[in-house]
Amino acid sequence: MQVKIDHLTKKFDDVVAVSDFTMQFDDGKLVALLGPSGCGKSTMLNMLSGILPVSEGKIYFDEDDVTNMPPQDRGVGLVFQNYALYPHMTVLENIAFPLEIKKVDKKEREEKAKEMAKLVHVDQLLDRKPKELSGGQQQRVAIARALIKKPRLLLLDEPLSNLDARLRLEMREEIRRIQLETGVTTIFVTHDQEEAMSISDKIVLMKDGYLQQEDGPQELYDDPANLFVANFLGNPPINNLTGYIKDGYFVLEDDSGRIKVNNENAKENQQVVLGIRAESALIGTKEDHDLEAIFDQQYTMGKEELAFLKIGNQQIRIYLSSDYKFQKGDIVYLKFRSKGVYLFDKESGVRI
Repeated sequence: MQVKIDHLTKKFDDVVAVSDFTMQFDDGKLVALLGPSGCGKSTMLNMLSGILPVSEGKIYFDEDDVTNMPPQDRGVGLVFQNYALYPHMTVLENIAFPLEIKKVDKKEREEKAKEMAKLVHVDQLLDRKPKELSGGQQQRVAIARALIKKPRLLLLDEPLSNLDARLRLEMREEIRRIQLETGVTTIFVTHDQEEAMSISDKIVLMKDGYLQQEDGPQELYDDPANLFVANFLGNPPINNLTGYIKDGYFVLEDDSGRIKVNNENAKENQQVVLGIRAESALIGTKEDHDLEAIFDQQYTMGKEELAFLKIGNQQIRIYLSSDYKFQKGDIVYLKFRSKGVYLFDKESGVRI
């Protein structure tokens, strides 16, 4: 099912939680609503489910206007952060409960519940109560319960935030597997960029109730529309060097270095930010380099070596092979790739 949102706005008194939001969620895709806490992700999800009324705008499921339709009539499956399983019921009874509400025959609903349990790999736990399950198992049961009514749309609100790191990794892969097997259109709310980038067909990035950018995960990383997008995606974070444009060069704010910029949109004396991904900085030579830096320190992070360098009064992080034996205070000659290097207007944050 395709979901269309047309100029959607949600206000709580004087606070605008979602502002003039227009976009489309394609049929059968997994879309991540991504952004920091308070950006409007969960508010958006609750409007889609019908839990929250809309202040302005329209919501369409395919061609059906569901803006004012009650939640029970929308055909939506919703999985919350806290799972919300019934403690006195077994796994089988929890999964089957939505069909019990619909007065489905007991034999039929138990058969369907067992099918769902098998899909989410909890079919060996049917007689257990929620307190006897791990967090990941409870999450699987909650997903099975949401799927048993064959929803047109599956909504997941921060479903992995209560799990430890290893289990989060396992469960996000499981959510992707289940979504691909069922083909149900799924919207997944998270503040974790790694989760969003690893399993989504598309990411919708929000800030302060506004849409910042929507695209495929890699496209969003490679082609950020503004400084917020560039800063939000990527680990380690993108390096931001502040300066200004002079005679076709980016000049560091303390005049300690300059780089030629081939950007016709950059204006003379414009205050800008040069964004550089850590992987886009290479070691050059004294004869061939873009900027000089001073080596500060180096950390081993698993299989990667991350170096901290100072350029003038600013600091950057780059990936640096342990083959390089720099000492604190050494001069490092940096050369930058064209990919992963961006110019942003300092005041507006818009990419130039």
